[in-house]
Amino acid sequence: MGDVRVNGSLDTMHVAQVPERRAQLNDYRGTAVFGIVRPCTHRLSEGLKAEWMAHLCGLCLALRSDHGQFARIVTNYDGLIVSVLTEAQTERTPGQRRTAGPCPLRAMRTAPVARGEGARLAAAVSLVLASAKVRDHVADRDGLLARRPVAAAARRVAAGWDRAGARTGAQLGFDTAVLVDAVDRQTGIELLAGPGTPLLTVTEPTETATAAAFAHTAVLAGKPQNAEPLAEAGRLFGRLAHLLDAVEDQEADAASGAWNPLTATGTSRAEARRLCDDALRGVRLALRDAEFADDKLAHVLLAHELRRSVDRAFATDVCSHQGGGLLTEDSHRSGGGLVTGAGHPSGARPNGSFGPPPGNPYAPTGPSGPFGPPPPEPPRDRRGLIMGCLVWAGLACTCQMCCGTFDDPWSRQRREGLCSQCDCGDCCEACDCCSNCGDCCDGCDCCGCDCSC
Repeated sequence: MGDVRVNGSLDTMHVAQVPERRAQLNDYRGTAVFGIVRPCTHRLSEGLKAEWMAHLCGLCLALRSDHGQFARIVTNYDGLIVSVLTEAQTERTPGQRRTAGPCPLRAMRTAPVARGEGARLAAAVSLVLASAKVRDHVADRDGLLARRPVAAAARRVAAGWDRAGARTGAQLGFDTAVLVDAVDRQTGIELLAGPGTPLLTVTEPTETATAAAFAHTAVLAGKPQNAEPLAEAGRLFGRLAHLLDAVEDQEADAASGAWNPLTATGTSRAEARRLCDDALRGVRLALRDAEFADDKLAHVLLAHELRRSVDRAFATDVCSHQGGGLLTEDSHRSGGGLVTGAGHPSGARPNGSFGPPPGNPYAPTGPSGPFGPPPPEPPRDRRGLIMGCLVWAGLACTCQMCCGTFDDPWSRQRREGLCSQCDCGDCCEACDCCSNCGDCCDGCDCCGCDCSC
């Protein structure tokens, strides 16, 4: 679901230079459009891949059914986790799936998709958080939104999404006001944050919003005893969403002068990695306290793919088809350092969560060496919200986001389509700590996970 961005106190915050810093809070608040849990589909078995796509398409179609075609642009990978958790707590019934018609994003193929209250809740949450992001961009006069007619149109869209999300939430017994309040508090917290402010103070609104969404899945599933552990899992998931966005955007934010929580609070990347690792452990423990009917997909996404998202953000784990790098014991303990072909650790991050990892440009096997991969493309200017949405629509209509490669509509980074295959190992690798599965692991349908996580 991304971040609106507590566990710290506000009395340590610094209030200096508040007017000047308001203009710098321009590209950090709001939900991450694509999400942090983006599994490489080769690591999922055919069964789990089909389930994951069913929830992704279910979220998209729930947005269309309840809120119109244009609302589908807020579809995001993290939002579908709400749908996954709801279904994981209930016994499977035929009514939880329906066959959807051909879609450009599936190369014009039909497919079973998730439906029901879980998908509708995911749609409502995604819509409300997306509306908050639009309002933030309007307030900051980003790109085309600096023009009054465009800003006025964006405000109308955001207001409509707010009302629609609240209406659907009310039908499901979920009060979306907690999400709106979290977004509103985020602005004030960022304005006051400065060196010495606890980083968890800044992440609190995100934690509150995701905790509420995760906990309500237990209400929809008729498992009220799961509300507390799932709220804890959601709180820590929100913390991770905020922290990973901060880590991935830190260099770009520094170059553009945008506000970033790590830079603003003076938090090191090593400390951010420690907080992420603690949150990962907390999510796993919370999931163990909840009762599920079938938690295979939820476990893979929240116990394993979430860990890979952290490794990816800190440049300690990448798919082999997207550039090299080895995760070592020492680099993991030190908070994330990639060991290049020459054996030198690098504390820098890759160009985006799926971009090529950094390397020693003077090493024989580095990016500039004769035997290394070609150097990464120079960073490109990000598109504005409206222009990015228009490009997204064009890509969706031409199937480029499903098959082959394409430029990200917003960041312009090179992306792999959903149908792309990659060679990241011979095993499904969703659980590298299993001991009793032979050559398989819990990402496959043929065995369970004995990793106690």
